[in-house]
Amino acid sequence: MLSTKQTLAEKKAKLNWNNVDGIIRHSLIEDIGKGDITTQLTIPESKTTRARIVVKEDCVACGVDIAKRVFELVDKSIVFSAKAKDGQKIKNGKTIAEISGNARHILHGERVALNFLGMLCGIATTTREYVDSVEPLKVKITDTRKTMPGLRELQKYAVRIGDGYNHRISLDEMILIKDSHIEIAQGIDKLPSVPKGFKIEIEVENIAQFNHALQFKPDIIMLDNMDTASMKEAVKIRDGIDFSKSHHPRTLLEASGGITLKNVRQVAETGVDIISIGELTHSVKSVDVSLEISA
Repeated sequence: MLSTKQTLAEKKAKLNWNNVDGIIRHSLIEDIGKGDITTQLTIPESKTTRARIVVKEDCVACGVDIAKRVFELVDKSIVFSAKAKDGQKIKNGKTIAEISGNARHILHGERVALNFLGMLCGIATTTREYVDSVEPLKVKITDTRKTMPGLRELQKYAVRIGDGYNHRISLDEMILIKDSHIEIAQGIDKLPSVPKGFKIEIEVENIAQFNHALQFKPDIIMLDNMDTASMKEAVKIRDGIDFSKSHHPRTLLEASGGITLKNVRQVAETGVDIISIGELTHSVKSVDVSLEISA
């Protein structure tokens, strides 16, 4: 979790293409159903065509290879020529890809490919806006588990492409003791025995809870819905501890809850190390992307 800045190749390598193919196949079945009856009735079976995929607003490209894979799964003979790369800032009217092949099959894949592109470009673009808003401060923008069911891998990929970082992808990645755990357990007086290799994070809502959690020296403390004055106080308290004396890594502080583009800079300036933002994936504003027939 929260590794150092990665190259584009490293970000893309994290995609599990077996999983991605499953998502695409399900989406194609969902969209095509028993058959594209309109296309069958209006387009001759042997008709070929050329088309291009165009963005209708400035954005960060994301999902180009996924769109290509959609058409490959529909018809391997379709030629998909990418004109933009994931992570590239592109302008309104820019052609992302050119496509040629069987006209029916291109139309079969059109909506699924555009849906993925619009969503993923939207996530990458929003993430980049947050990242740009806090530069050059040394704070990491991360996502959360507030993702669309079944699409987490793709959505978190788009966050990485937008220069953000992934928080835990699933519940088996790290120990995160949230308010629900604390309430059910009727408080915590010591950390659980943690399996080797797992980080541990504790969620707090105020300075009293923060001081209690800090005594355990967890890897991360989440400051949930705290105001910036409290965040600054938490940073000051944490920075006053000499972690080297306990041979323990410095506890990182994560701000979470109620963070928007309007206040993210102010939150970053408190000195927290991580800012997690559910909006990146749970309130996706898709980029307007269209397929235009050129011949």
